Amino acid sequence: MQVSIDHAAATPPYEQLRGQIAEQARTGELPAGLRLPTVRALAEQLGLAANTVARAYRELEADGVVETHGRRGTLVAATGDTAHRLAAGAAGEYAARARRLGVTRDEALAAVSGALDLVYGPDPG
Repeated sequence: MQVSIDHAAATPPYEQLRGQIAEQARTGELPAGLRLPTVRALAEQLGLAANTVARAYRELEADGVVETHGRRGTLVAATGDTAHRLAAGAAGEYAARARRLGVTRDEALAAVSGALDLVYGPDPG
């Protein structure tokens, strides 16, 4: 696993770590089932506080990128299915909430489109 932290960057270290691990898991560079270093070992390797690494691991677990198995440690999950399932669940929750709020379908789609543009950048098409 290759990760690096830019301590001068505006992005917090835990988010840099989370993003790099998530991307490597998504691309298969970190294969499903791979055991990640312990929180303490990775924190020492990167010059971070253990709580910083623990936060990144917690967020990765919440996103379905990793699974924690007690003494077996933190393993890379089979992210493809999990990521799509979690995204579909979040979309369903959003749609139901938008309807309860009385937002029209077009308004809900516009809100999603705007949010996606903020995260991914504007759609070139």
